[in-house]
This record gives sequence, C-alpha cells and structure tokens, in this order.
Amino acid sequence: MLKSMTGYGRGQGAGAGFDLQVEIRSVNHRYFELISKIPKQFSFLEDQLKRQVQAAVSRGKVEVTVTAQMDASKNVEVSVNREAAEIYLSALRESAEELGLENDLKLSNLLQLPEIFAVRRLEIDEEEAARAVTEAAEAAITAHKEMRLAEGSRLAEDLKTKLGRVEELVTQVEQRAPELQKAYYDRLYQKLSEVLKDQTVDESRLVTEAAIFADKVAVDEETVRLRSHLHQFRTFLESDGPVGKKMDFLVQEMNRETNTIGSKAQDVQIARIVVELKSEIEKIREQIQNIE
Repeated sequence: MLKSMTGYGRGQGAGAGFDLQVEIRSVNHRYFELISKIPKQFSFLEDQLKRQVQAAVSRGKVEVTVTAQMDASKNVEVSVNREAAEIYLSALRESAEELGLENDLKLSNLLQLPEIFAVRRLEIDEEEAARAVTEAAEAAITAHKEMRLAEGSRLAEDLKTKLGRVEELVTQVEQRAPELQKAYYDRLYQKLSEVLKDQTVDESRLVTEAAIFADKVAVDEETVRLRSHLHQFRTFLESDGPVGKKMDFLVQEMNRETNTIGSKAQDVQIARIVVELKSEIEKIREQIQNIE
C-alpha cells in the first residue's frame, strides 16, 4: 500500500526517575532529512534514535522530539556542609553576644547562607534510558506509519480516478487519430496530384510518398506507451515499498508522450484532448509529491 510522507505518531516510555514521550512528525521532502530535539540527559541516544526512525521512513522531512519529566526525588541529591554551617553558626552567635543582640537564629537563616547546601543531579541509568526511548520510539513509529498508510490509501483512490480519466482521454485520441491520418493522407495525395498533373509519375510511387508523409502524424506509438505507463502506475499503487520517485519519473514520461501527440497531430480536436491530458497529468504530479 502507498504511504504518505505526512504523518504523526506519539509513544510513551518510563524508567527509574523519569517519564518520557517521543513524538514523530513528517512532511514531504525530496530526500530523507531528520531533525531531532532531545533533552541533554538523553542526547547520547540521538544516533540510535535516528537509525530506528530511518529504518521505518525512507523519504520525507522528519522531526523527532523527546520530552522528559524527571522525578526530582530520585534524580537530585542534596547534602549539607555541616562544617560550614557550624562555622557560620558560631560566628553569628559570637557577633550577637559581642553586640548585645538577641540570638534569634533559625534554620531559615542558615538556608540563606552560601555553601551550606550542595545540590547534585544524579546520572540516569543509560541502559534503562535506552530501553525506555526505544520502546517509546517504536510506539511512535507504529502510530506514524498507520497515519501515513491511511493518508496513502486516500491518495491511491484519488490517483486511480485520475488515471481512469487519463485513460479515457487516450481512448479519445486513439479514436480520432485514424480519421486524422486518413484526412491528412487524402489532402496530401490531392496536392501532390495537382502539382505533378502535367508530369508522368508512377501512381504507386505517389501513393507511397503520400503514405510516408501521412505516417508522420500517426500517434499510435505514443498512445501505446501512454497505456504502458498507466499500467505501470497502477502496479505502483499496489506496491508496499517506496514508489514516489518512480511515479515522478513515469509522470515525466507521460508528459513527454502527450507533448509529442500535440506536436504531431495538427488537429483542433486532438489539441483540446491534449490540453485536458496535460491538466490531469499535472494533477497526478501534484498528488504524488506527498508519496514516499
């Protein structure tokens, strides 16, 4: 099934002292491009996360965001510098006695003094962090894939409709082409006959020359190739792998054949069909820009 390059997925993970969330957002892009936003504590997992996402997404601009809620009770260690506290306390008491002040020292006074308390952030367990991020990323990737498949299914249905319209227009060209070729042959034969009426010319040679020139307006090869491209395009619609670039190439070839038909068939009716063909092919080209 087709996959869109546009999608979103989210996954949850947890470990000792932290809860985290991994979000994946993607939009269409010619190549694969990854932008990651990861908290400093988990930055060592950036390469692992990139490989994990790239294994699931082959094309598109992908943004991966990791957010973490840390439990301070398990990630912060607070220690008291007792020696500094005793020195401060002794000095304050002596000053109070010397100045004849009331000694009303409280614990809140000590809290305001520098170097009494030391706060140290504990390192998280890297193995546990790797496990949590991997699990959260897998859940996000799964949700992201489901959304891209759903969007891809809608794109496929729309493309089938547009391919059907292109096929109808090709049929109209095929129905008109023989009439155009015969009319061209008759006009050319008549003109050659008038120009050479006073000369002795082999009748069979005249017919052959007229047929050669008339063959130049034939568009059989172009319509056959267009039908072949349409068949190949429908095959891609059922493919499970990345086909966006292949589809883009096919659209270019379809445009090429359509332009050739327009230049060869000097006919107002076919010219109108060619305009419609190019319009439908352009709509297809716009749609496939979002296919992986």
